[in-house]
Amino acid sequence: MRKTPPAFGVARRRPVWLFVASGFTLAFLYVPLFVVVAYSFNDSRLNAEWVGFTLDWYRQLLSDEAMLTAARNSLAIALVSSVASTVLGTLAGLAMHRYSFRWLALLVITPVAMPEILLGISLLVFFLQVLHLTLGFVSVVLAHITFSIGFVAIVVRTRLAGMDESIFEAARDLGATPWQTFRLVTFPLILPAVAAGALMAFTLSIDDFVITFFTAGVGVSTLPLQIYSMIKIAVTPEVNAVSTLLMLLTLGLMAAASRLDRHAVSAA
Repeated sequence: MRKTPPAFGVARRRPVWLFVASGFTLAFLYVPLFVVVAYSFNDSRLNAEWVGFTLDWYRQLLSDEAMLTAARNSLAIALVSSVASTVLGTLAGLAMHRYSFRWLALLVITPVAMPEILLGISLLVFFLQVLHLTLGFVSVVLAHITFSIGFVAIVVRTRLAGMDESIFEAARDLGATPWQTFRLVTFPLILPAVAAGALMAFTLSIDDFVITFFTAGVGVSTLPLQIYSMIKIAVTPEVNAVSTLLMLLTLGLMAAASRLDRHAVSAA
C-alpha cells in the first residue's frame, strides 16, 4: 500500500539525531571563534582565565606600529591584487563561457584546486630561479593575483551560464558590434558577479598566510604574518583582538559578495 504524502502546509518531522548532529557541527565550527572574540576583551595578559572586561587591547592596536604597518601592507596588496585579478578573471570567465577549450578551463581553475603550500613553493621557485625577482611587495601581489584569478573566473562563468543566450543574439541582430554587445549588454548583466568576485579576491588576499609566507621575503609583513610572529611567543589578548577585527572584516566582505551574487560563496 502506498503511503499517503503529508498534507500541504504540514511540515515533516525531522529526526532528533539530525538536529543533534547539526548542533555539534556548528559548535565545532563556531565555538572557537566565539572564544577568540570573548578573550579579546579579557582584562589579563594571560589567557588562562577570565578576569574582567576591557577595551585596552583594541586601544593598544592603534599604537602598535608593527601591526599598523602590517595592516597597511595587507590592504595595499589586497587592493592591487583584487583589481588586477578581477580584470583578468572576468576576461577568463568570458573566454571559458564562449570557447569550449578544455585546457583553458583547466589552466584557469588549477591554481584554485592546487594545495596552497604547493602553489607557494612553485611561485617561490619561479620568482627566484626564473624571474630572478627579489621577494617583496611585488612578488606577494603577483602571487595573490595568481590564485585569485580562478575564483573570479568561476563566479563570472557561473553568472554567464545562467543567462539566456538569445539576449546576446538579439543585440547582434540589431547591429551591435562585439564591443557594443559587451559594453551595453553583457557587462551590465554580469556586473554583480564581477563585484562579488572582486570582494572575494580582496578577502582571499587579505586573509592569505601560506602563499604569502613563501613569497613575502624579509621586508614585507602582512596581518596574517604579523599574527603568526606574535603567537610564536604567546597568544595574548592583543592577538585575539586583531584576529577578531580580521574575522569581522572577512565575514563582512563574504556576506557582501554573497549578497551581490548568491553563487559567489558556493563557488569559493
